[in-house]
Amino acid sequence: MPETFKPADEQQLTELIAWAVAEETPLEIIGSGSKRGLGRPVDATHVVDLSGLSGVIDYQPSELLVVAGPGTPLGEVEQLLADNNQMLAFEPPDWGWLLHGESRPGTIGGAVAVGSAGPRRMKAGGARDHLLGARSISGRGELFVSGSRVVKNVTGYDLPKLLTGSYGTLAAFGELNIKTLPAPEKTYTLLVYGLTESEAVAAMRDAAGSPYEVSGVSYLPAGAASASKVDYVASPGESVTAMRFEGPKVSVEHRLSSLRGELGNESEELHSMNSVKFWSEVRDVRLLPADLPIIWRVSCPPTSMDAVLTAAAPGAWFADWAGGLLWLGFDATTEGMDAKIRAALREGGHATLIKAPEAIRRAVSVFEPEPAPLAKLSARVKNSFDPKAILNPGRMVEGV
Repeated sequence: MPETFKPADEQQLTELIAWAVAEETPLEIIGSGSKRGLGRPVDATHVVDLSGLSGVIDYQPSELLVVAGPGTPLGEVEQLLADNNQMLAFEPPDWGWLLHGESRPGTIGGAVAVGSAGPRRMKAGGARDHLLGARSISGRGELFVSGSRVVKNVTGYDLPKLLTGSYGTLAAFGELNIKTLPAPEKTYTLLVYGLTESEAVAAMRDAAGSPYEVSGVSYLPAGAASASKVDYVASPGESVTAMRFEGPKVSVEHRLSSLRGELGNESEELHSMNSVKFWSEVRDVRLLPADLPIIWRVSCPPTSMDAVLTAAAPGAWFADWAGGLLWLGFDATTEGMDAKIRAALREGGHATLIKAPEAIRRAVSVFEPEPAPLAKLSARVKNSFDPKAILNPGRMVEGV
């Protein structure tokens, strides 16, 4: 019978994985379980629940550093930082709305394990850019330390970046050292109404390349714009192109006003809580209907937007990261959908199936297929960390 193990500390976790290696027993590694629907279904005998490795171990606001166990609730970390006017700059999303129909932010370990990032990624980078170091247990049952607790360090291979986004297939986290940043004094948003897709691509490009330091740029076609719960002027038939400005009040007002004057389109400003609420909807993908069974996440050059939308013909969609990220929703799966989307990425990019029934996630390439040389290298990396495929087998590649 499948059993759930809940180690209380790093030593118990190490001993548990070492036992699994000796018995050649595959394990599913989870935090709170909020992201179990991501990736391919895991083929494991037992579950390892890391929620026992919870709590902030060290926090040094002056050093912009927080150290926490992987099972620490994300909300706990964010509240501690907010109390000290700091934040996680990579803006980890709450995909509980997508996968479970309700808020389930998950744990700090889960956010790093899947390499999540919100709208600020275009300016601040993703989770891998903010993980300074980690204590981890490999699929050999061995504890290893990578990175450090300082921003500048020389430790050989940059293993924290390798572990971030590996979906727990290389190692289980025991402790994470994460860089924090000061929270902005003000957050304002410029909403530009009625742009077509091609006009929006040009406007987003100009905003992202401007000297006005936008920290989020998103395009909502009419359907997604009307799904927002934020009260703004746009009519149900109008698209919304949104640009976020963060920082000191005087600076934010000047930068927003300058860009607004250059664009010259019908527009509106969102201030304070309305602005924060709007970007939380973008971050958490709450602008797509929660009951859509199929969700694809496509990273591509903004100039590929039209080709991807034509090939996929989604029922609902919107763009983030200044057009570099497309969220596509479908009422039902279509045979060959993954091939159609990926064929449209002639200028580069990758497509990931974020939400789908288990049968579909087993049948299609959930993650972008790697070229043969890269796939061979990835297999060697996996084998070096987890030679017996003990950790989350099958989640990223079938069988390993």
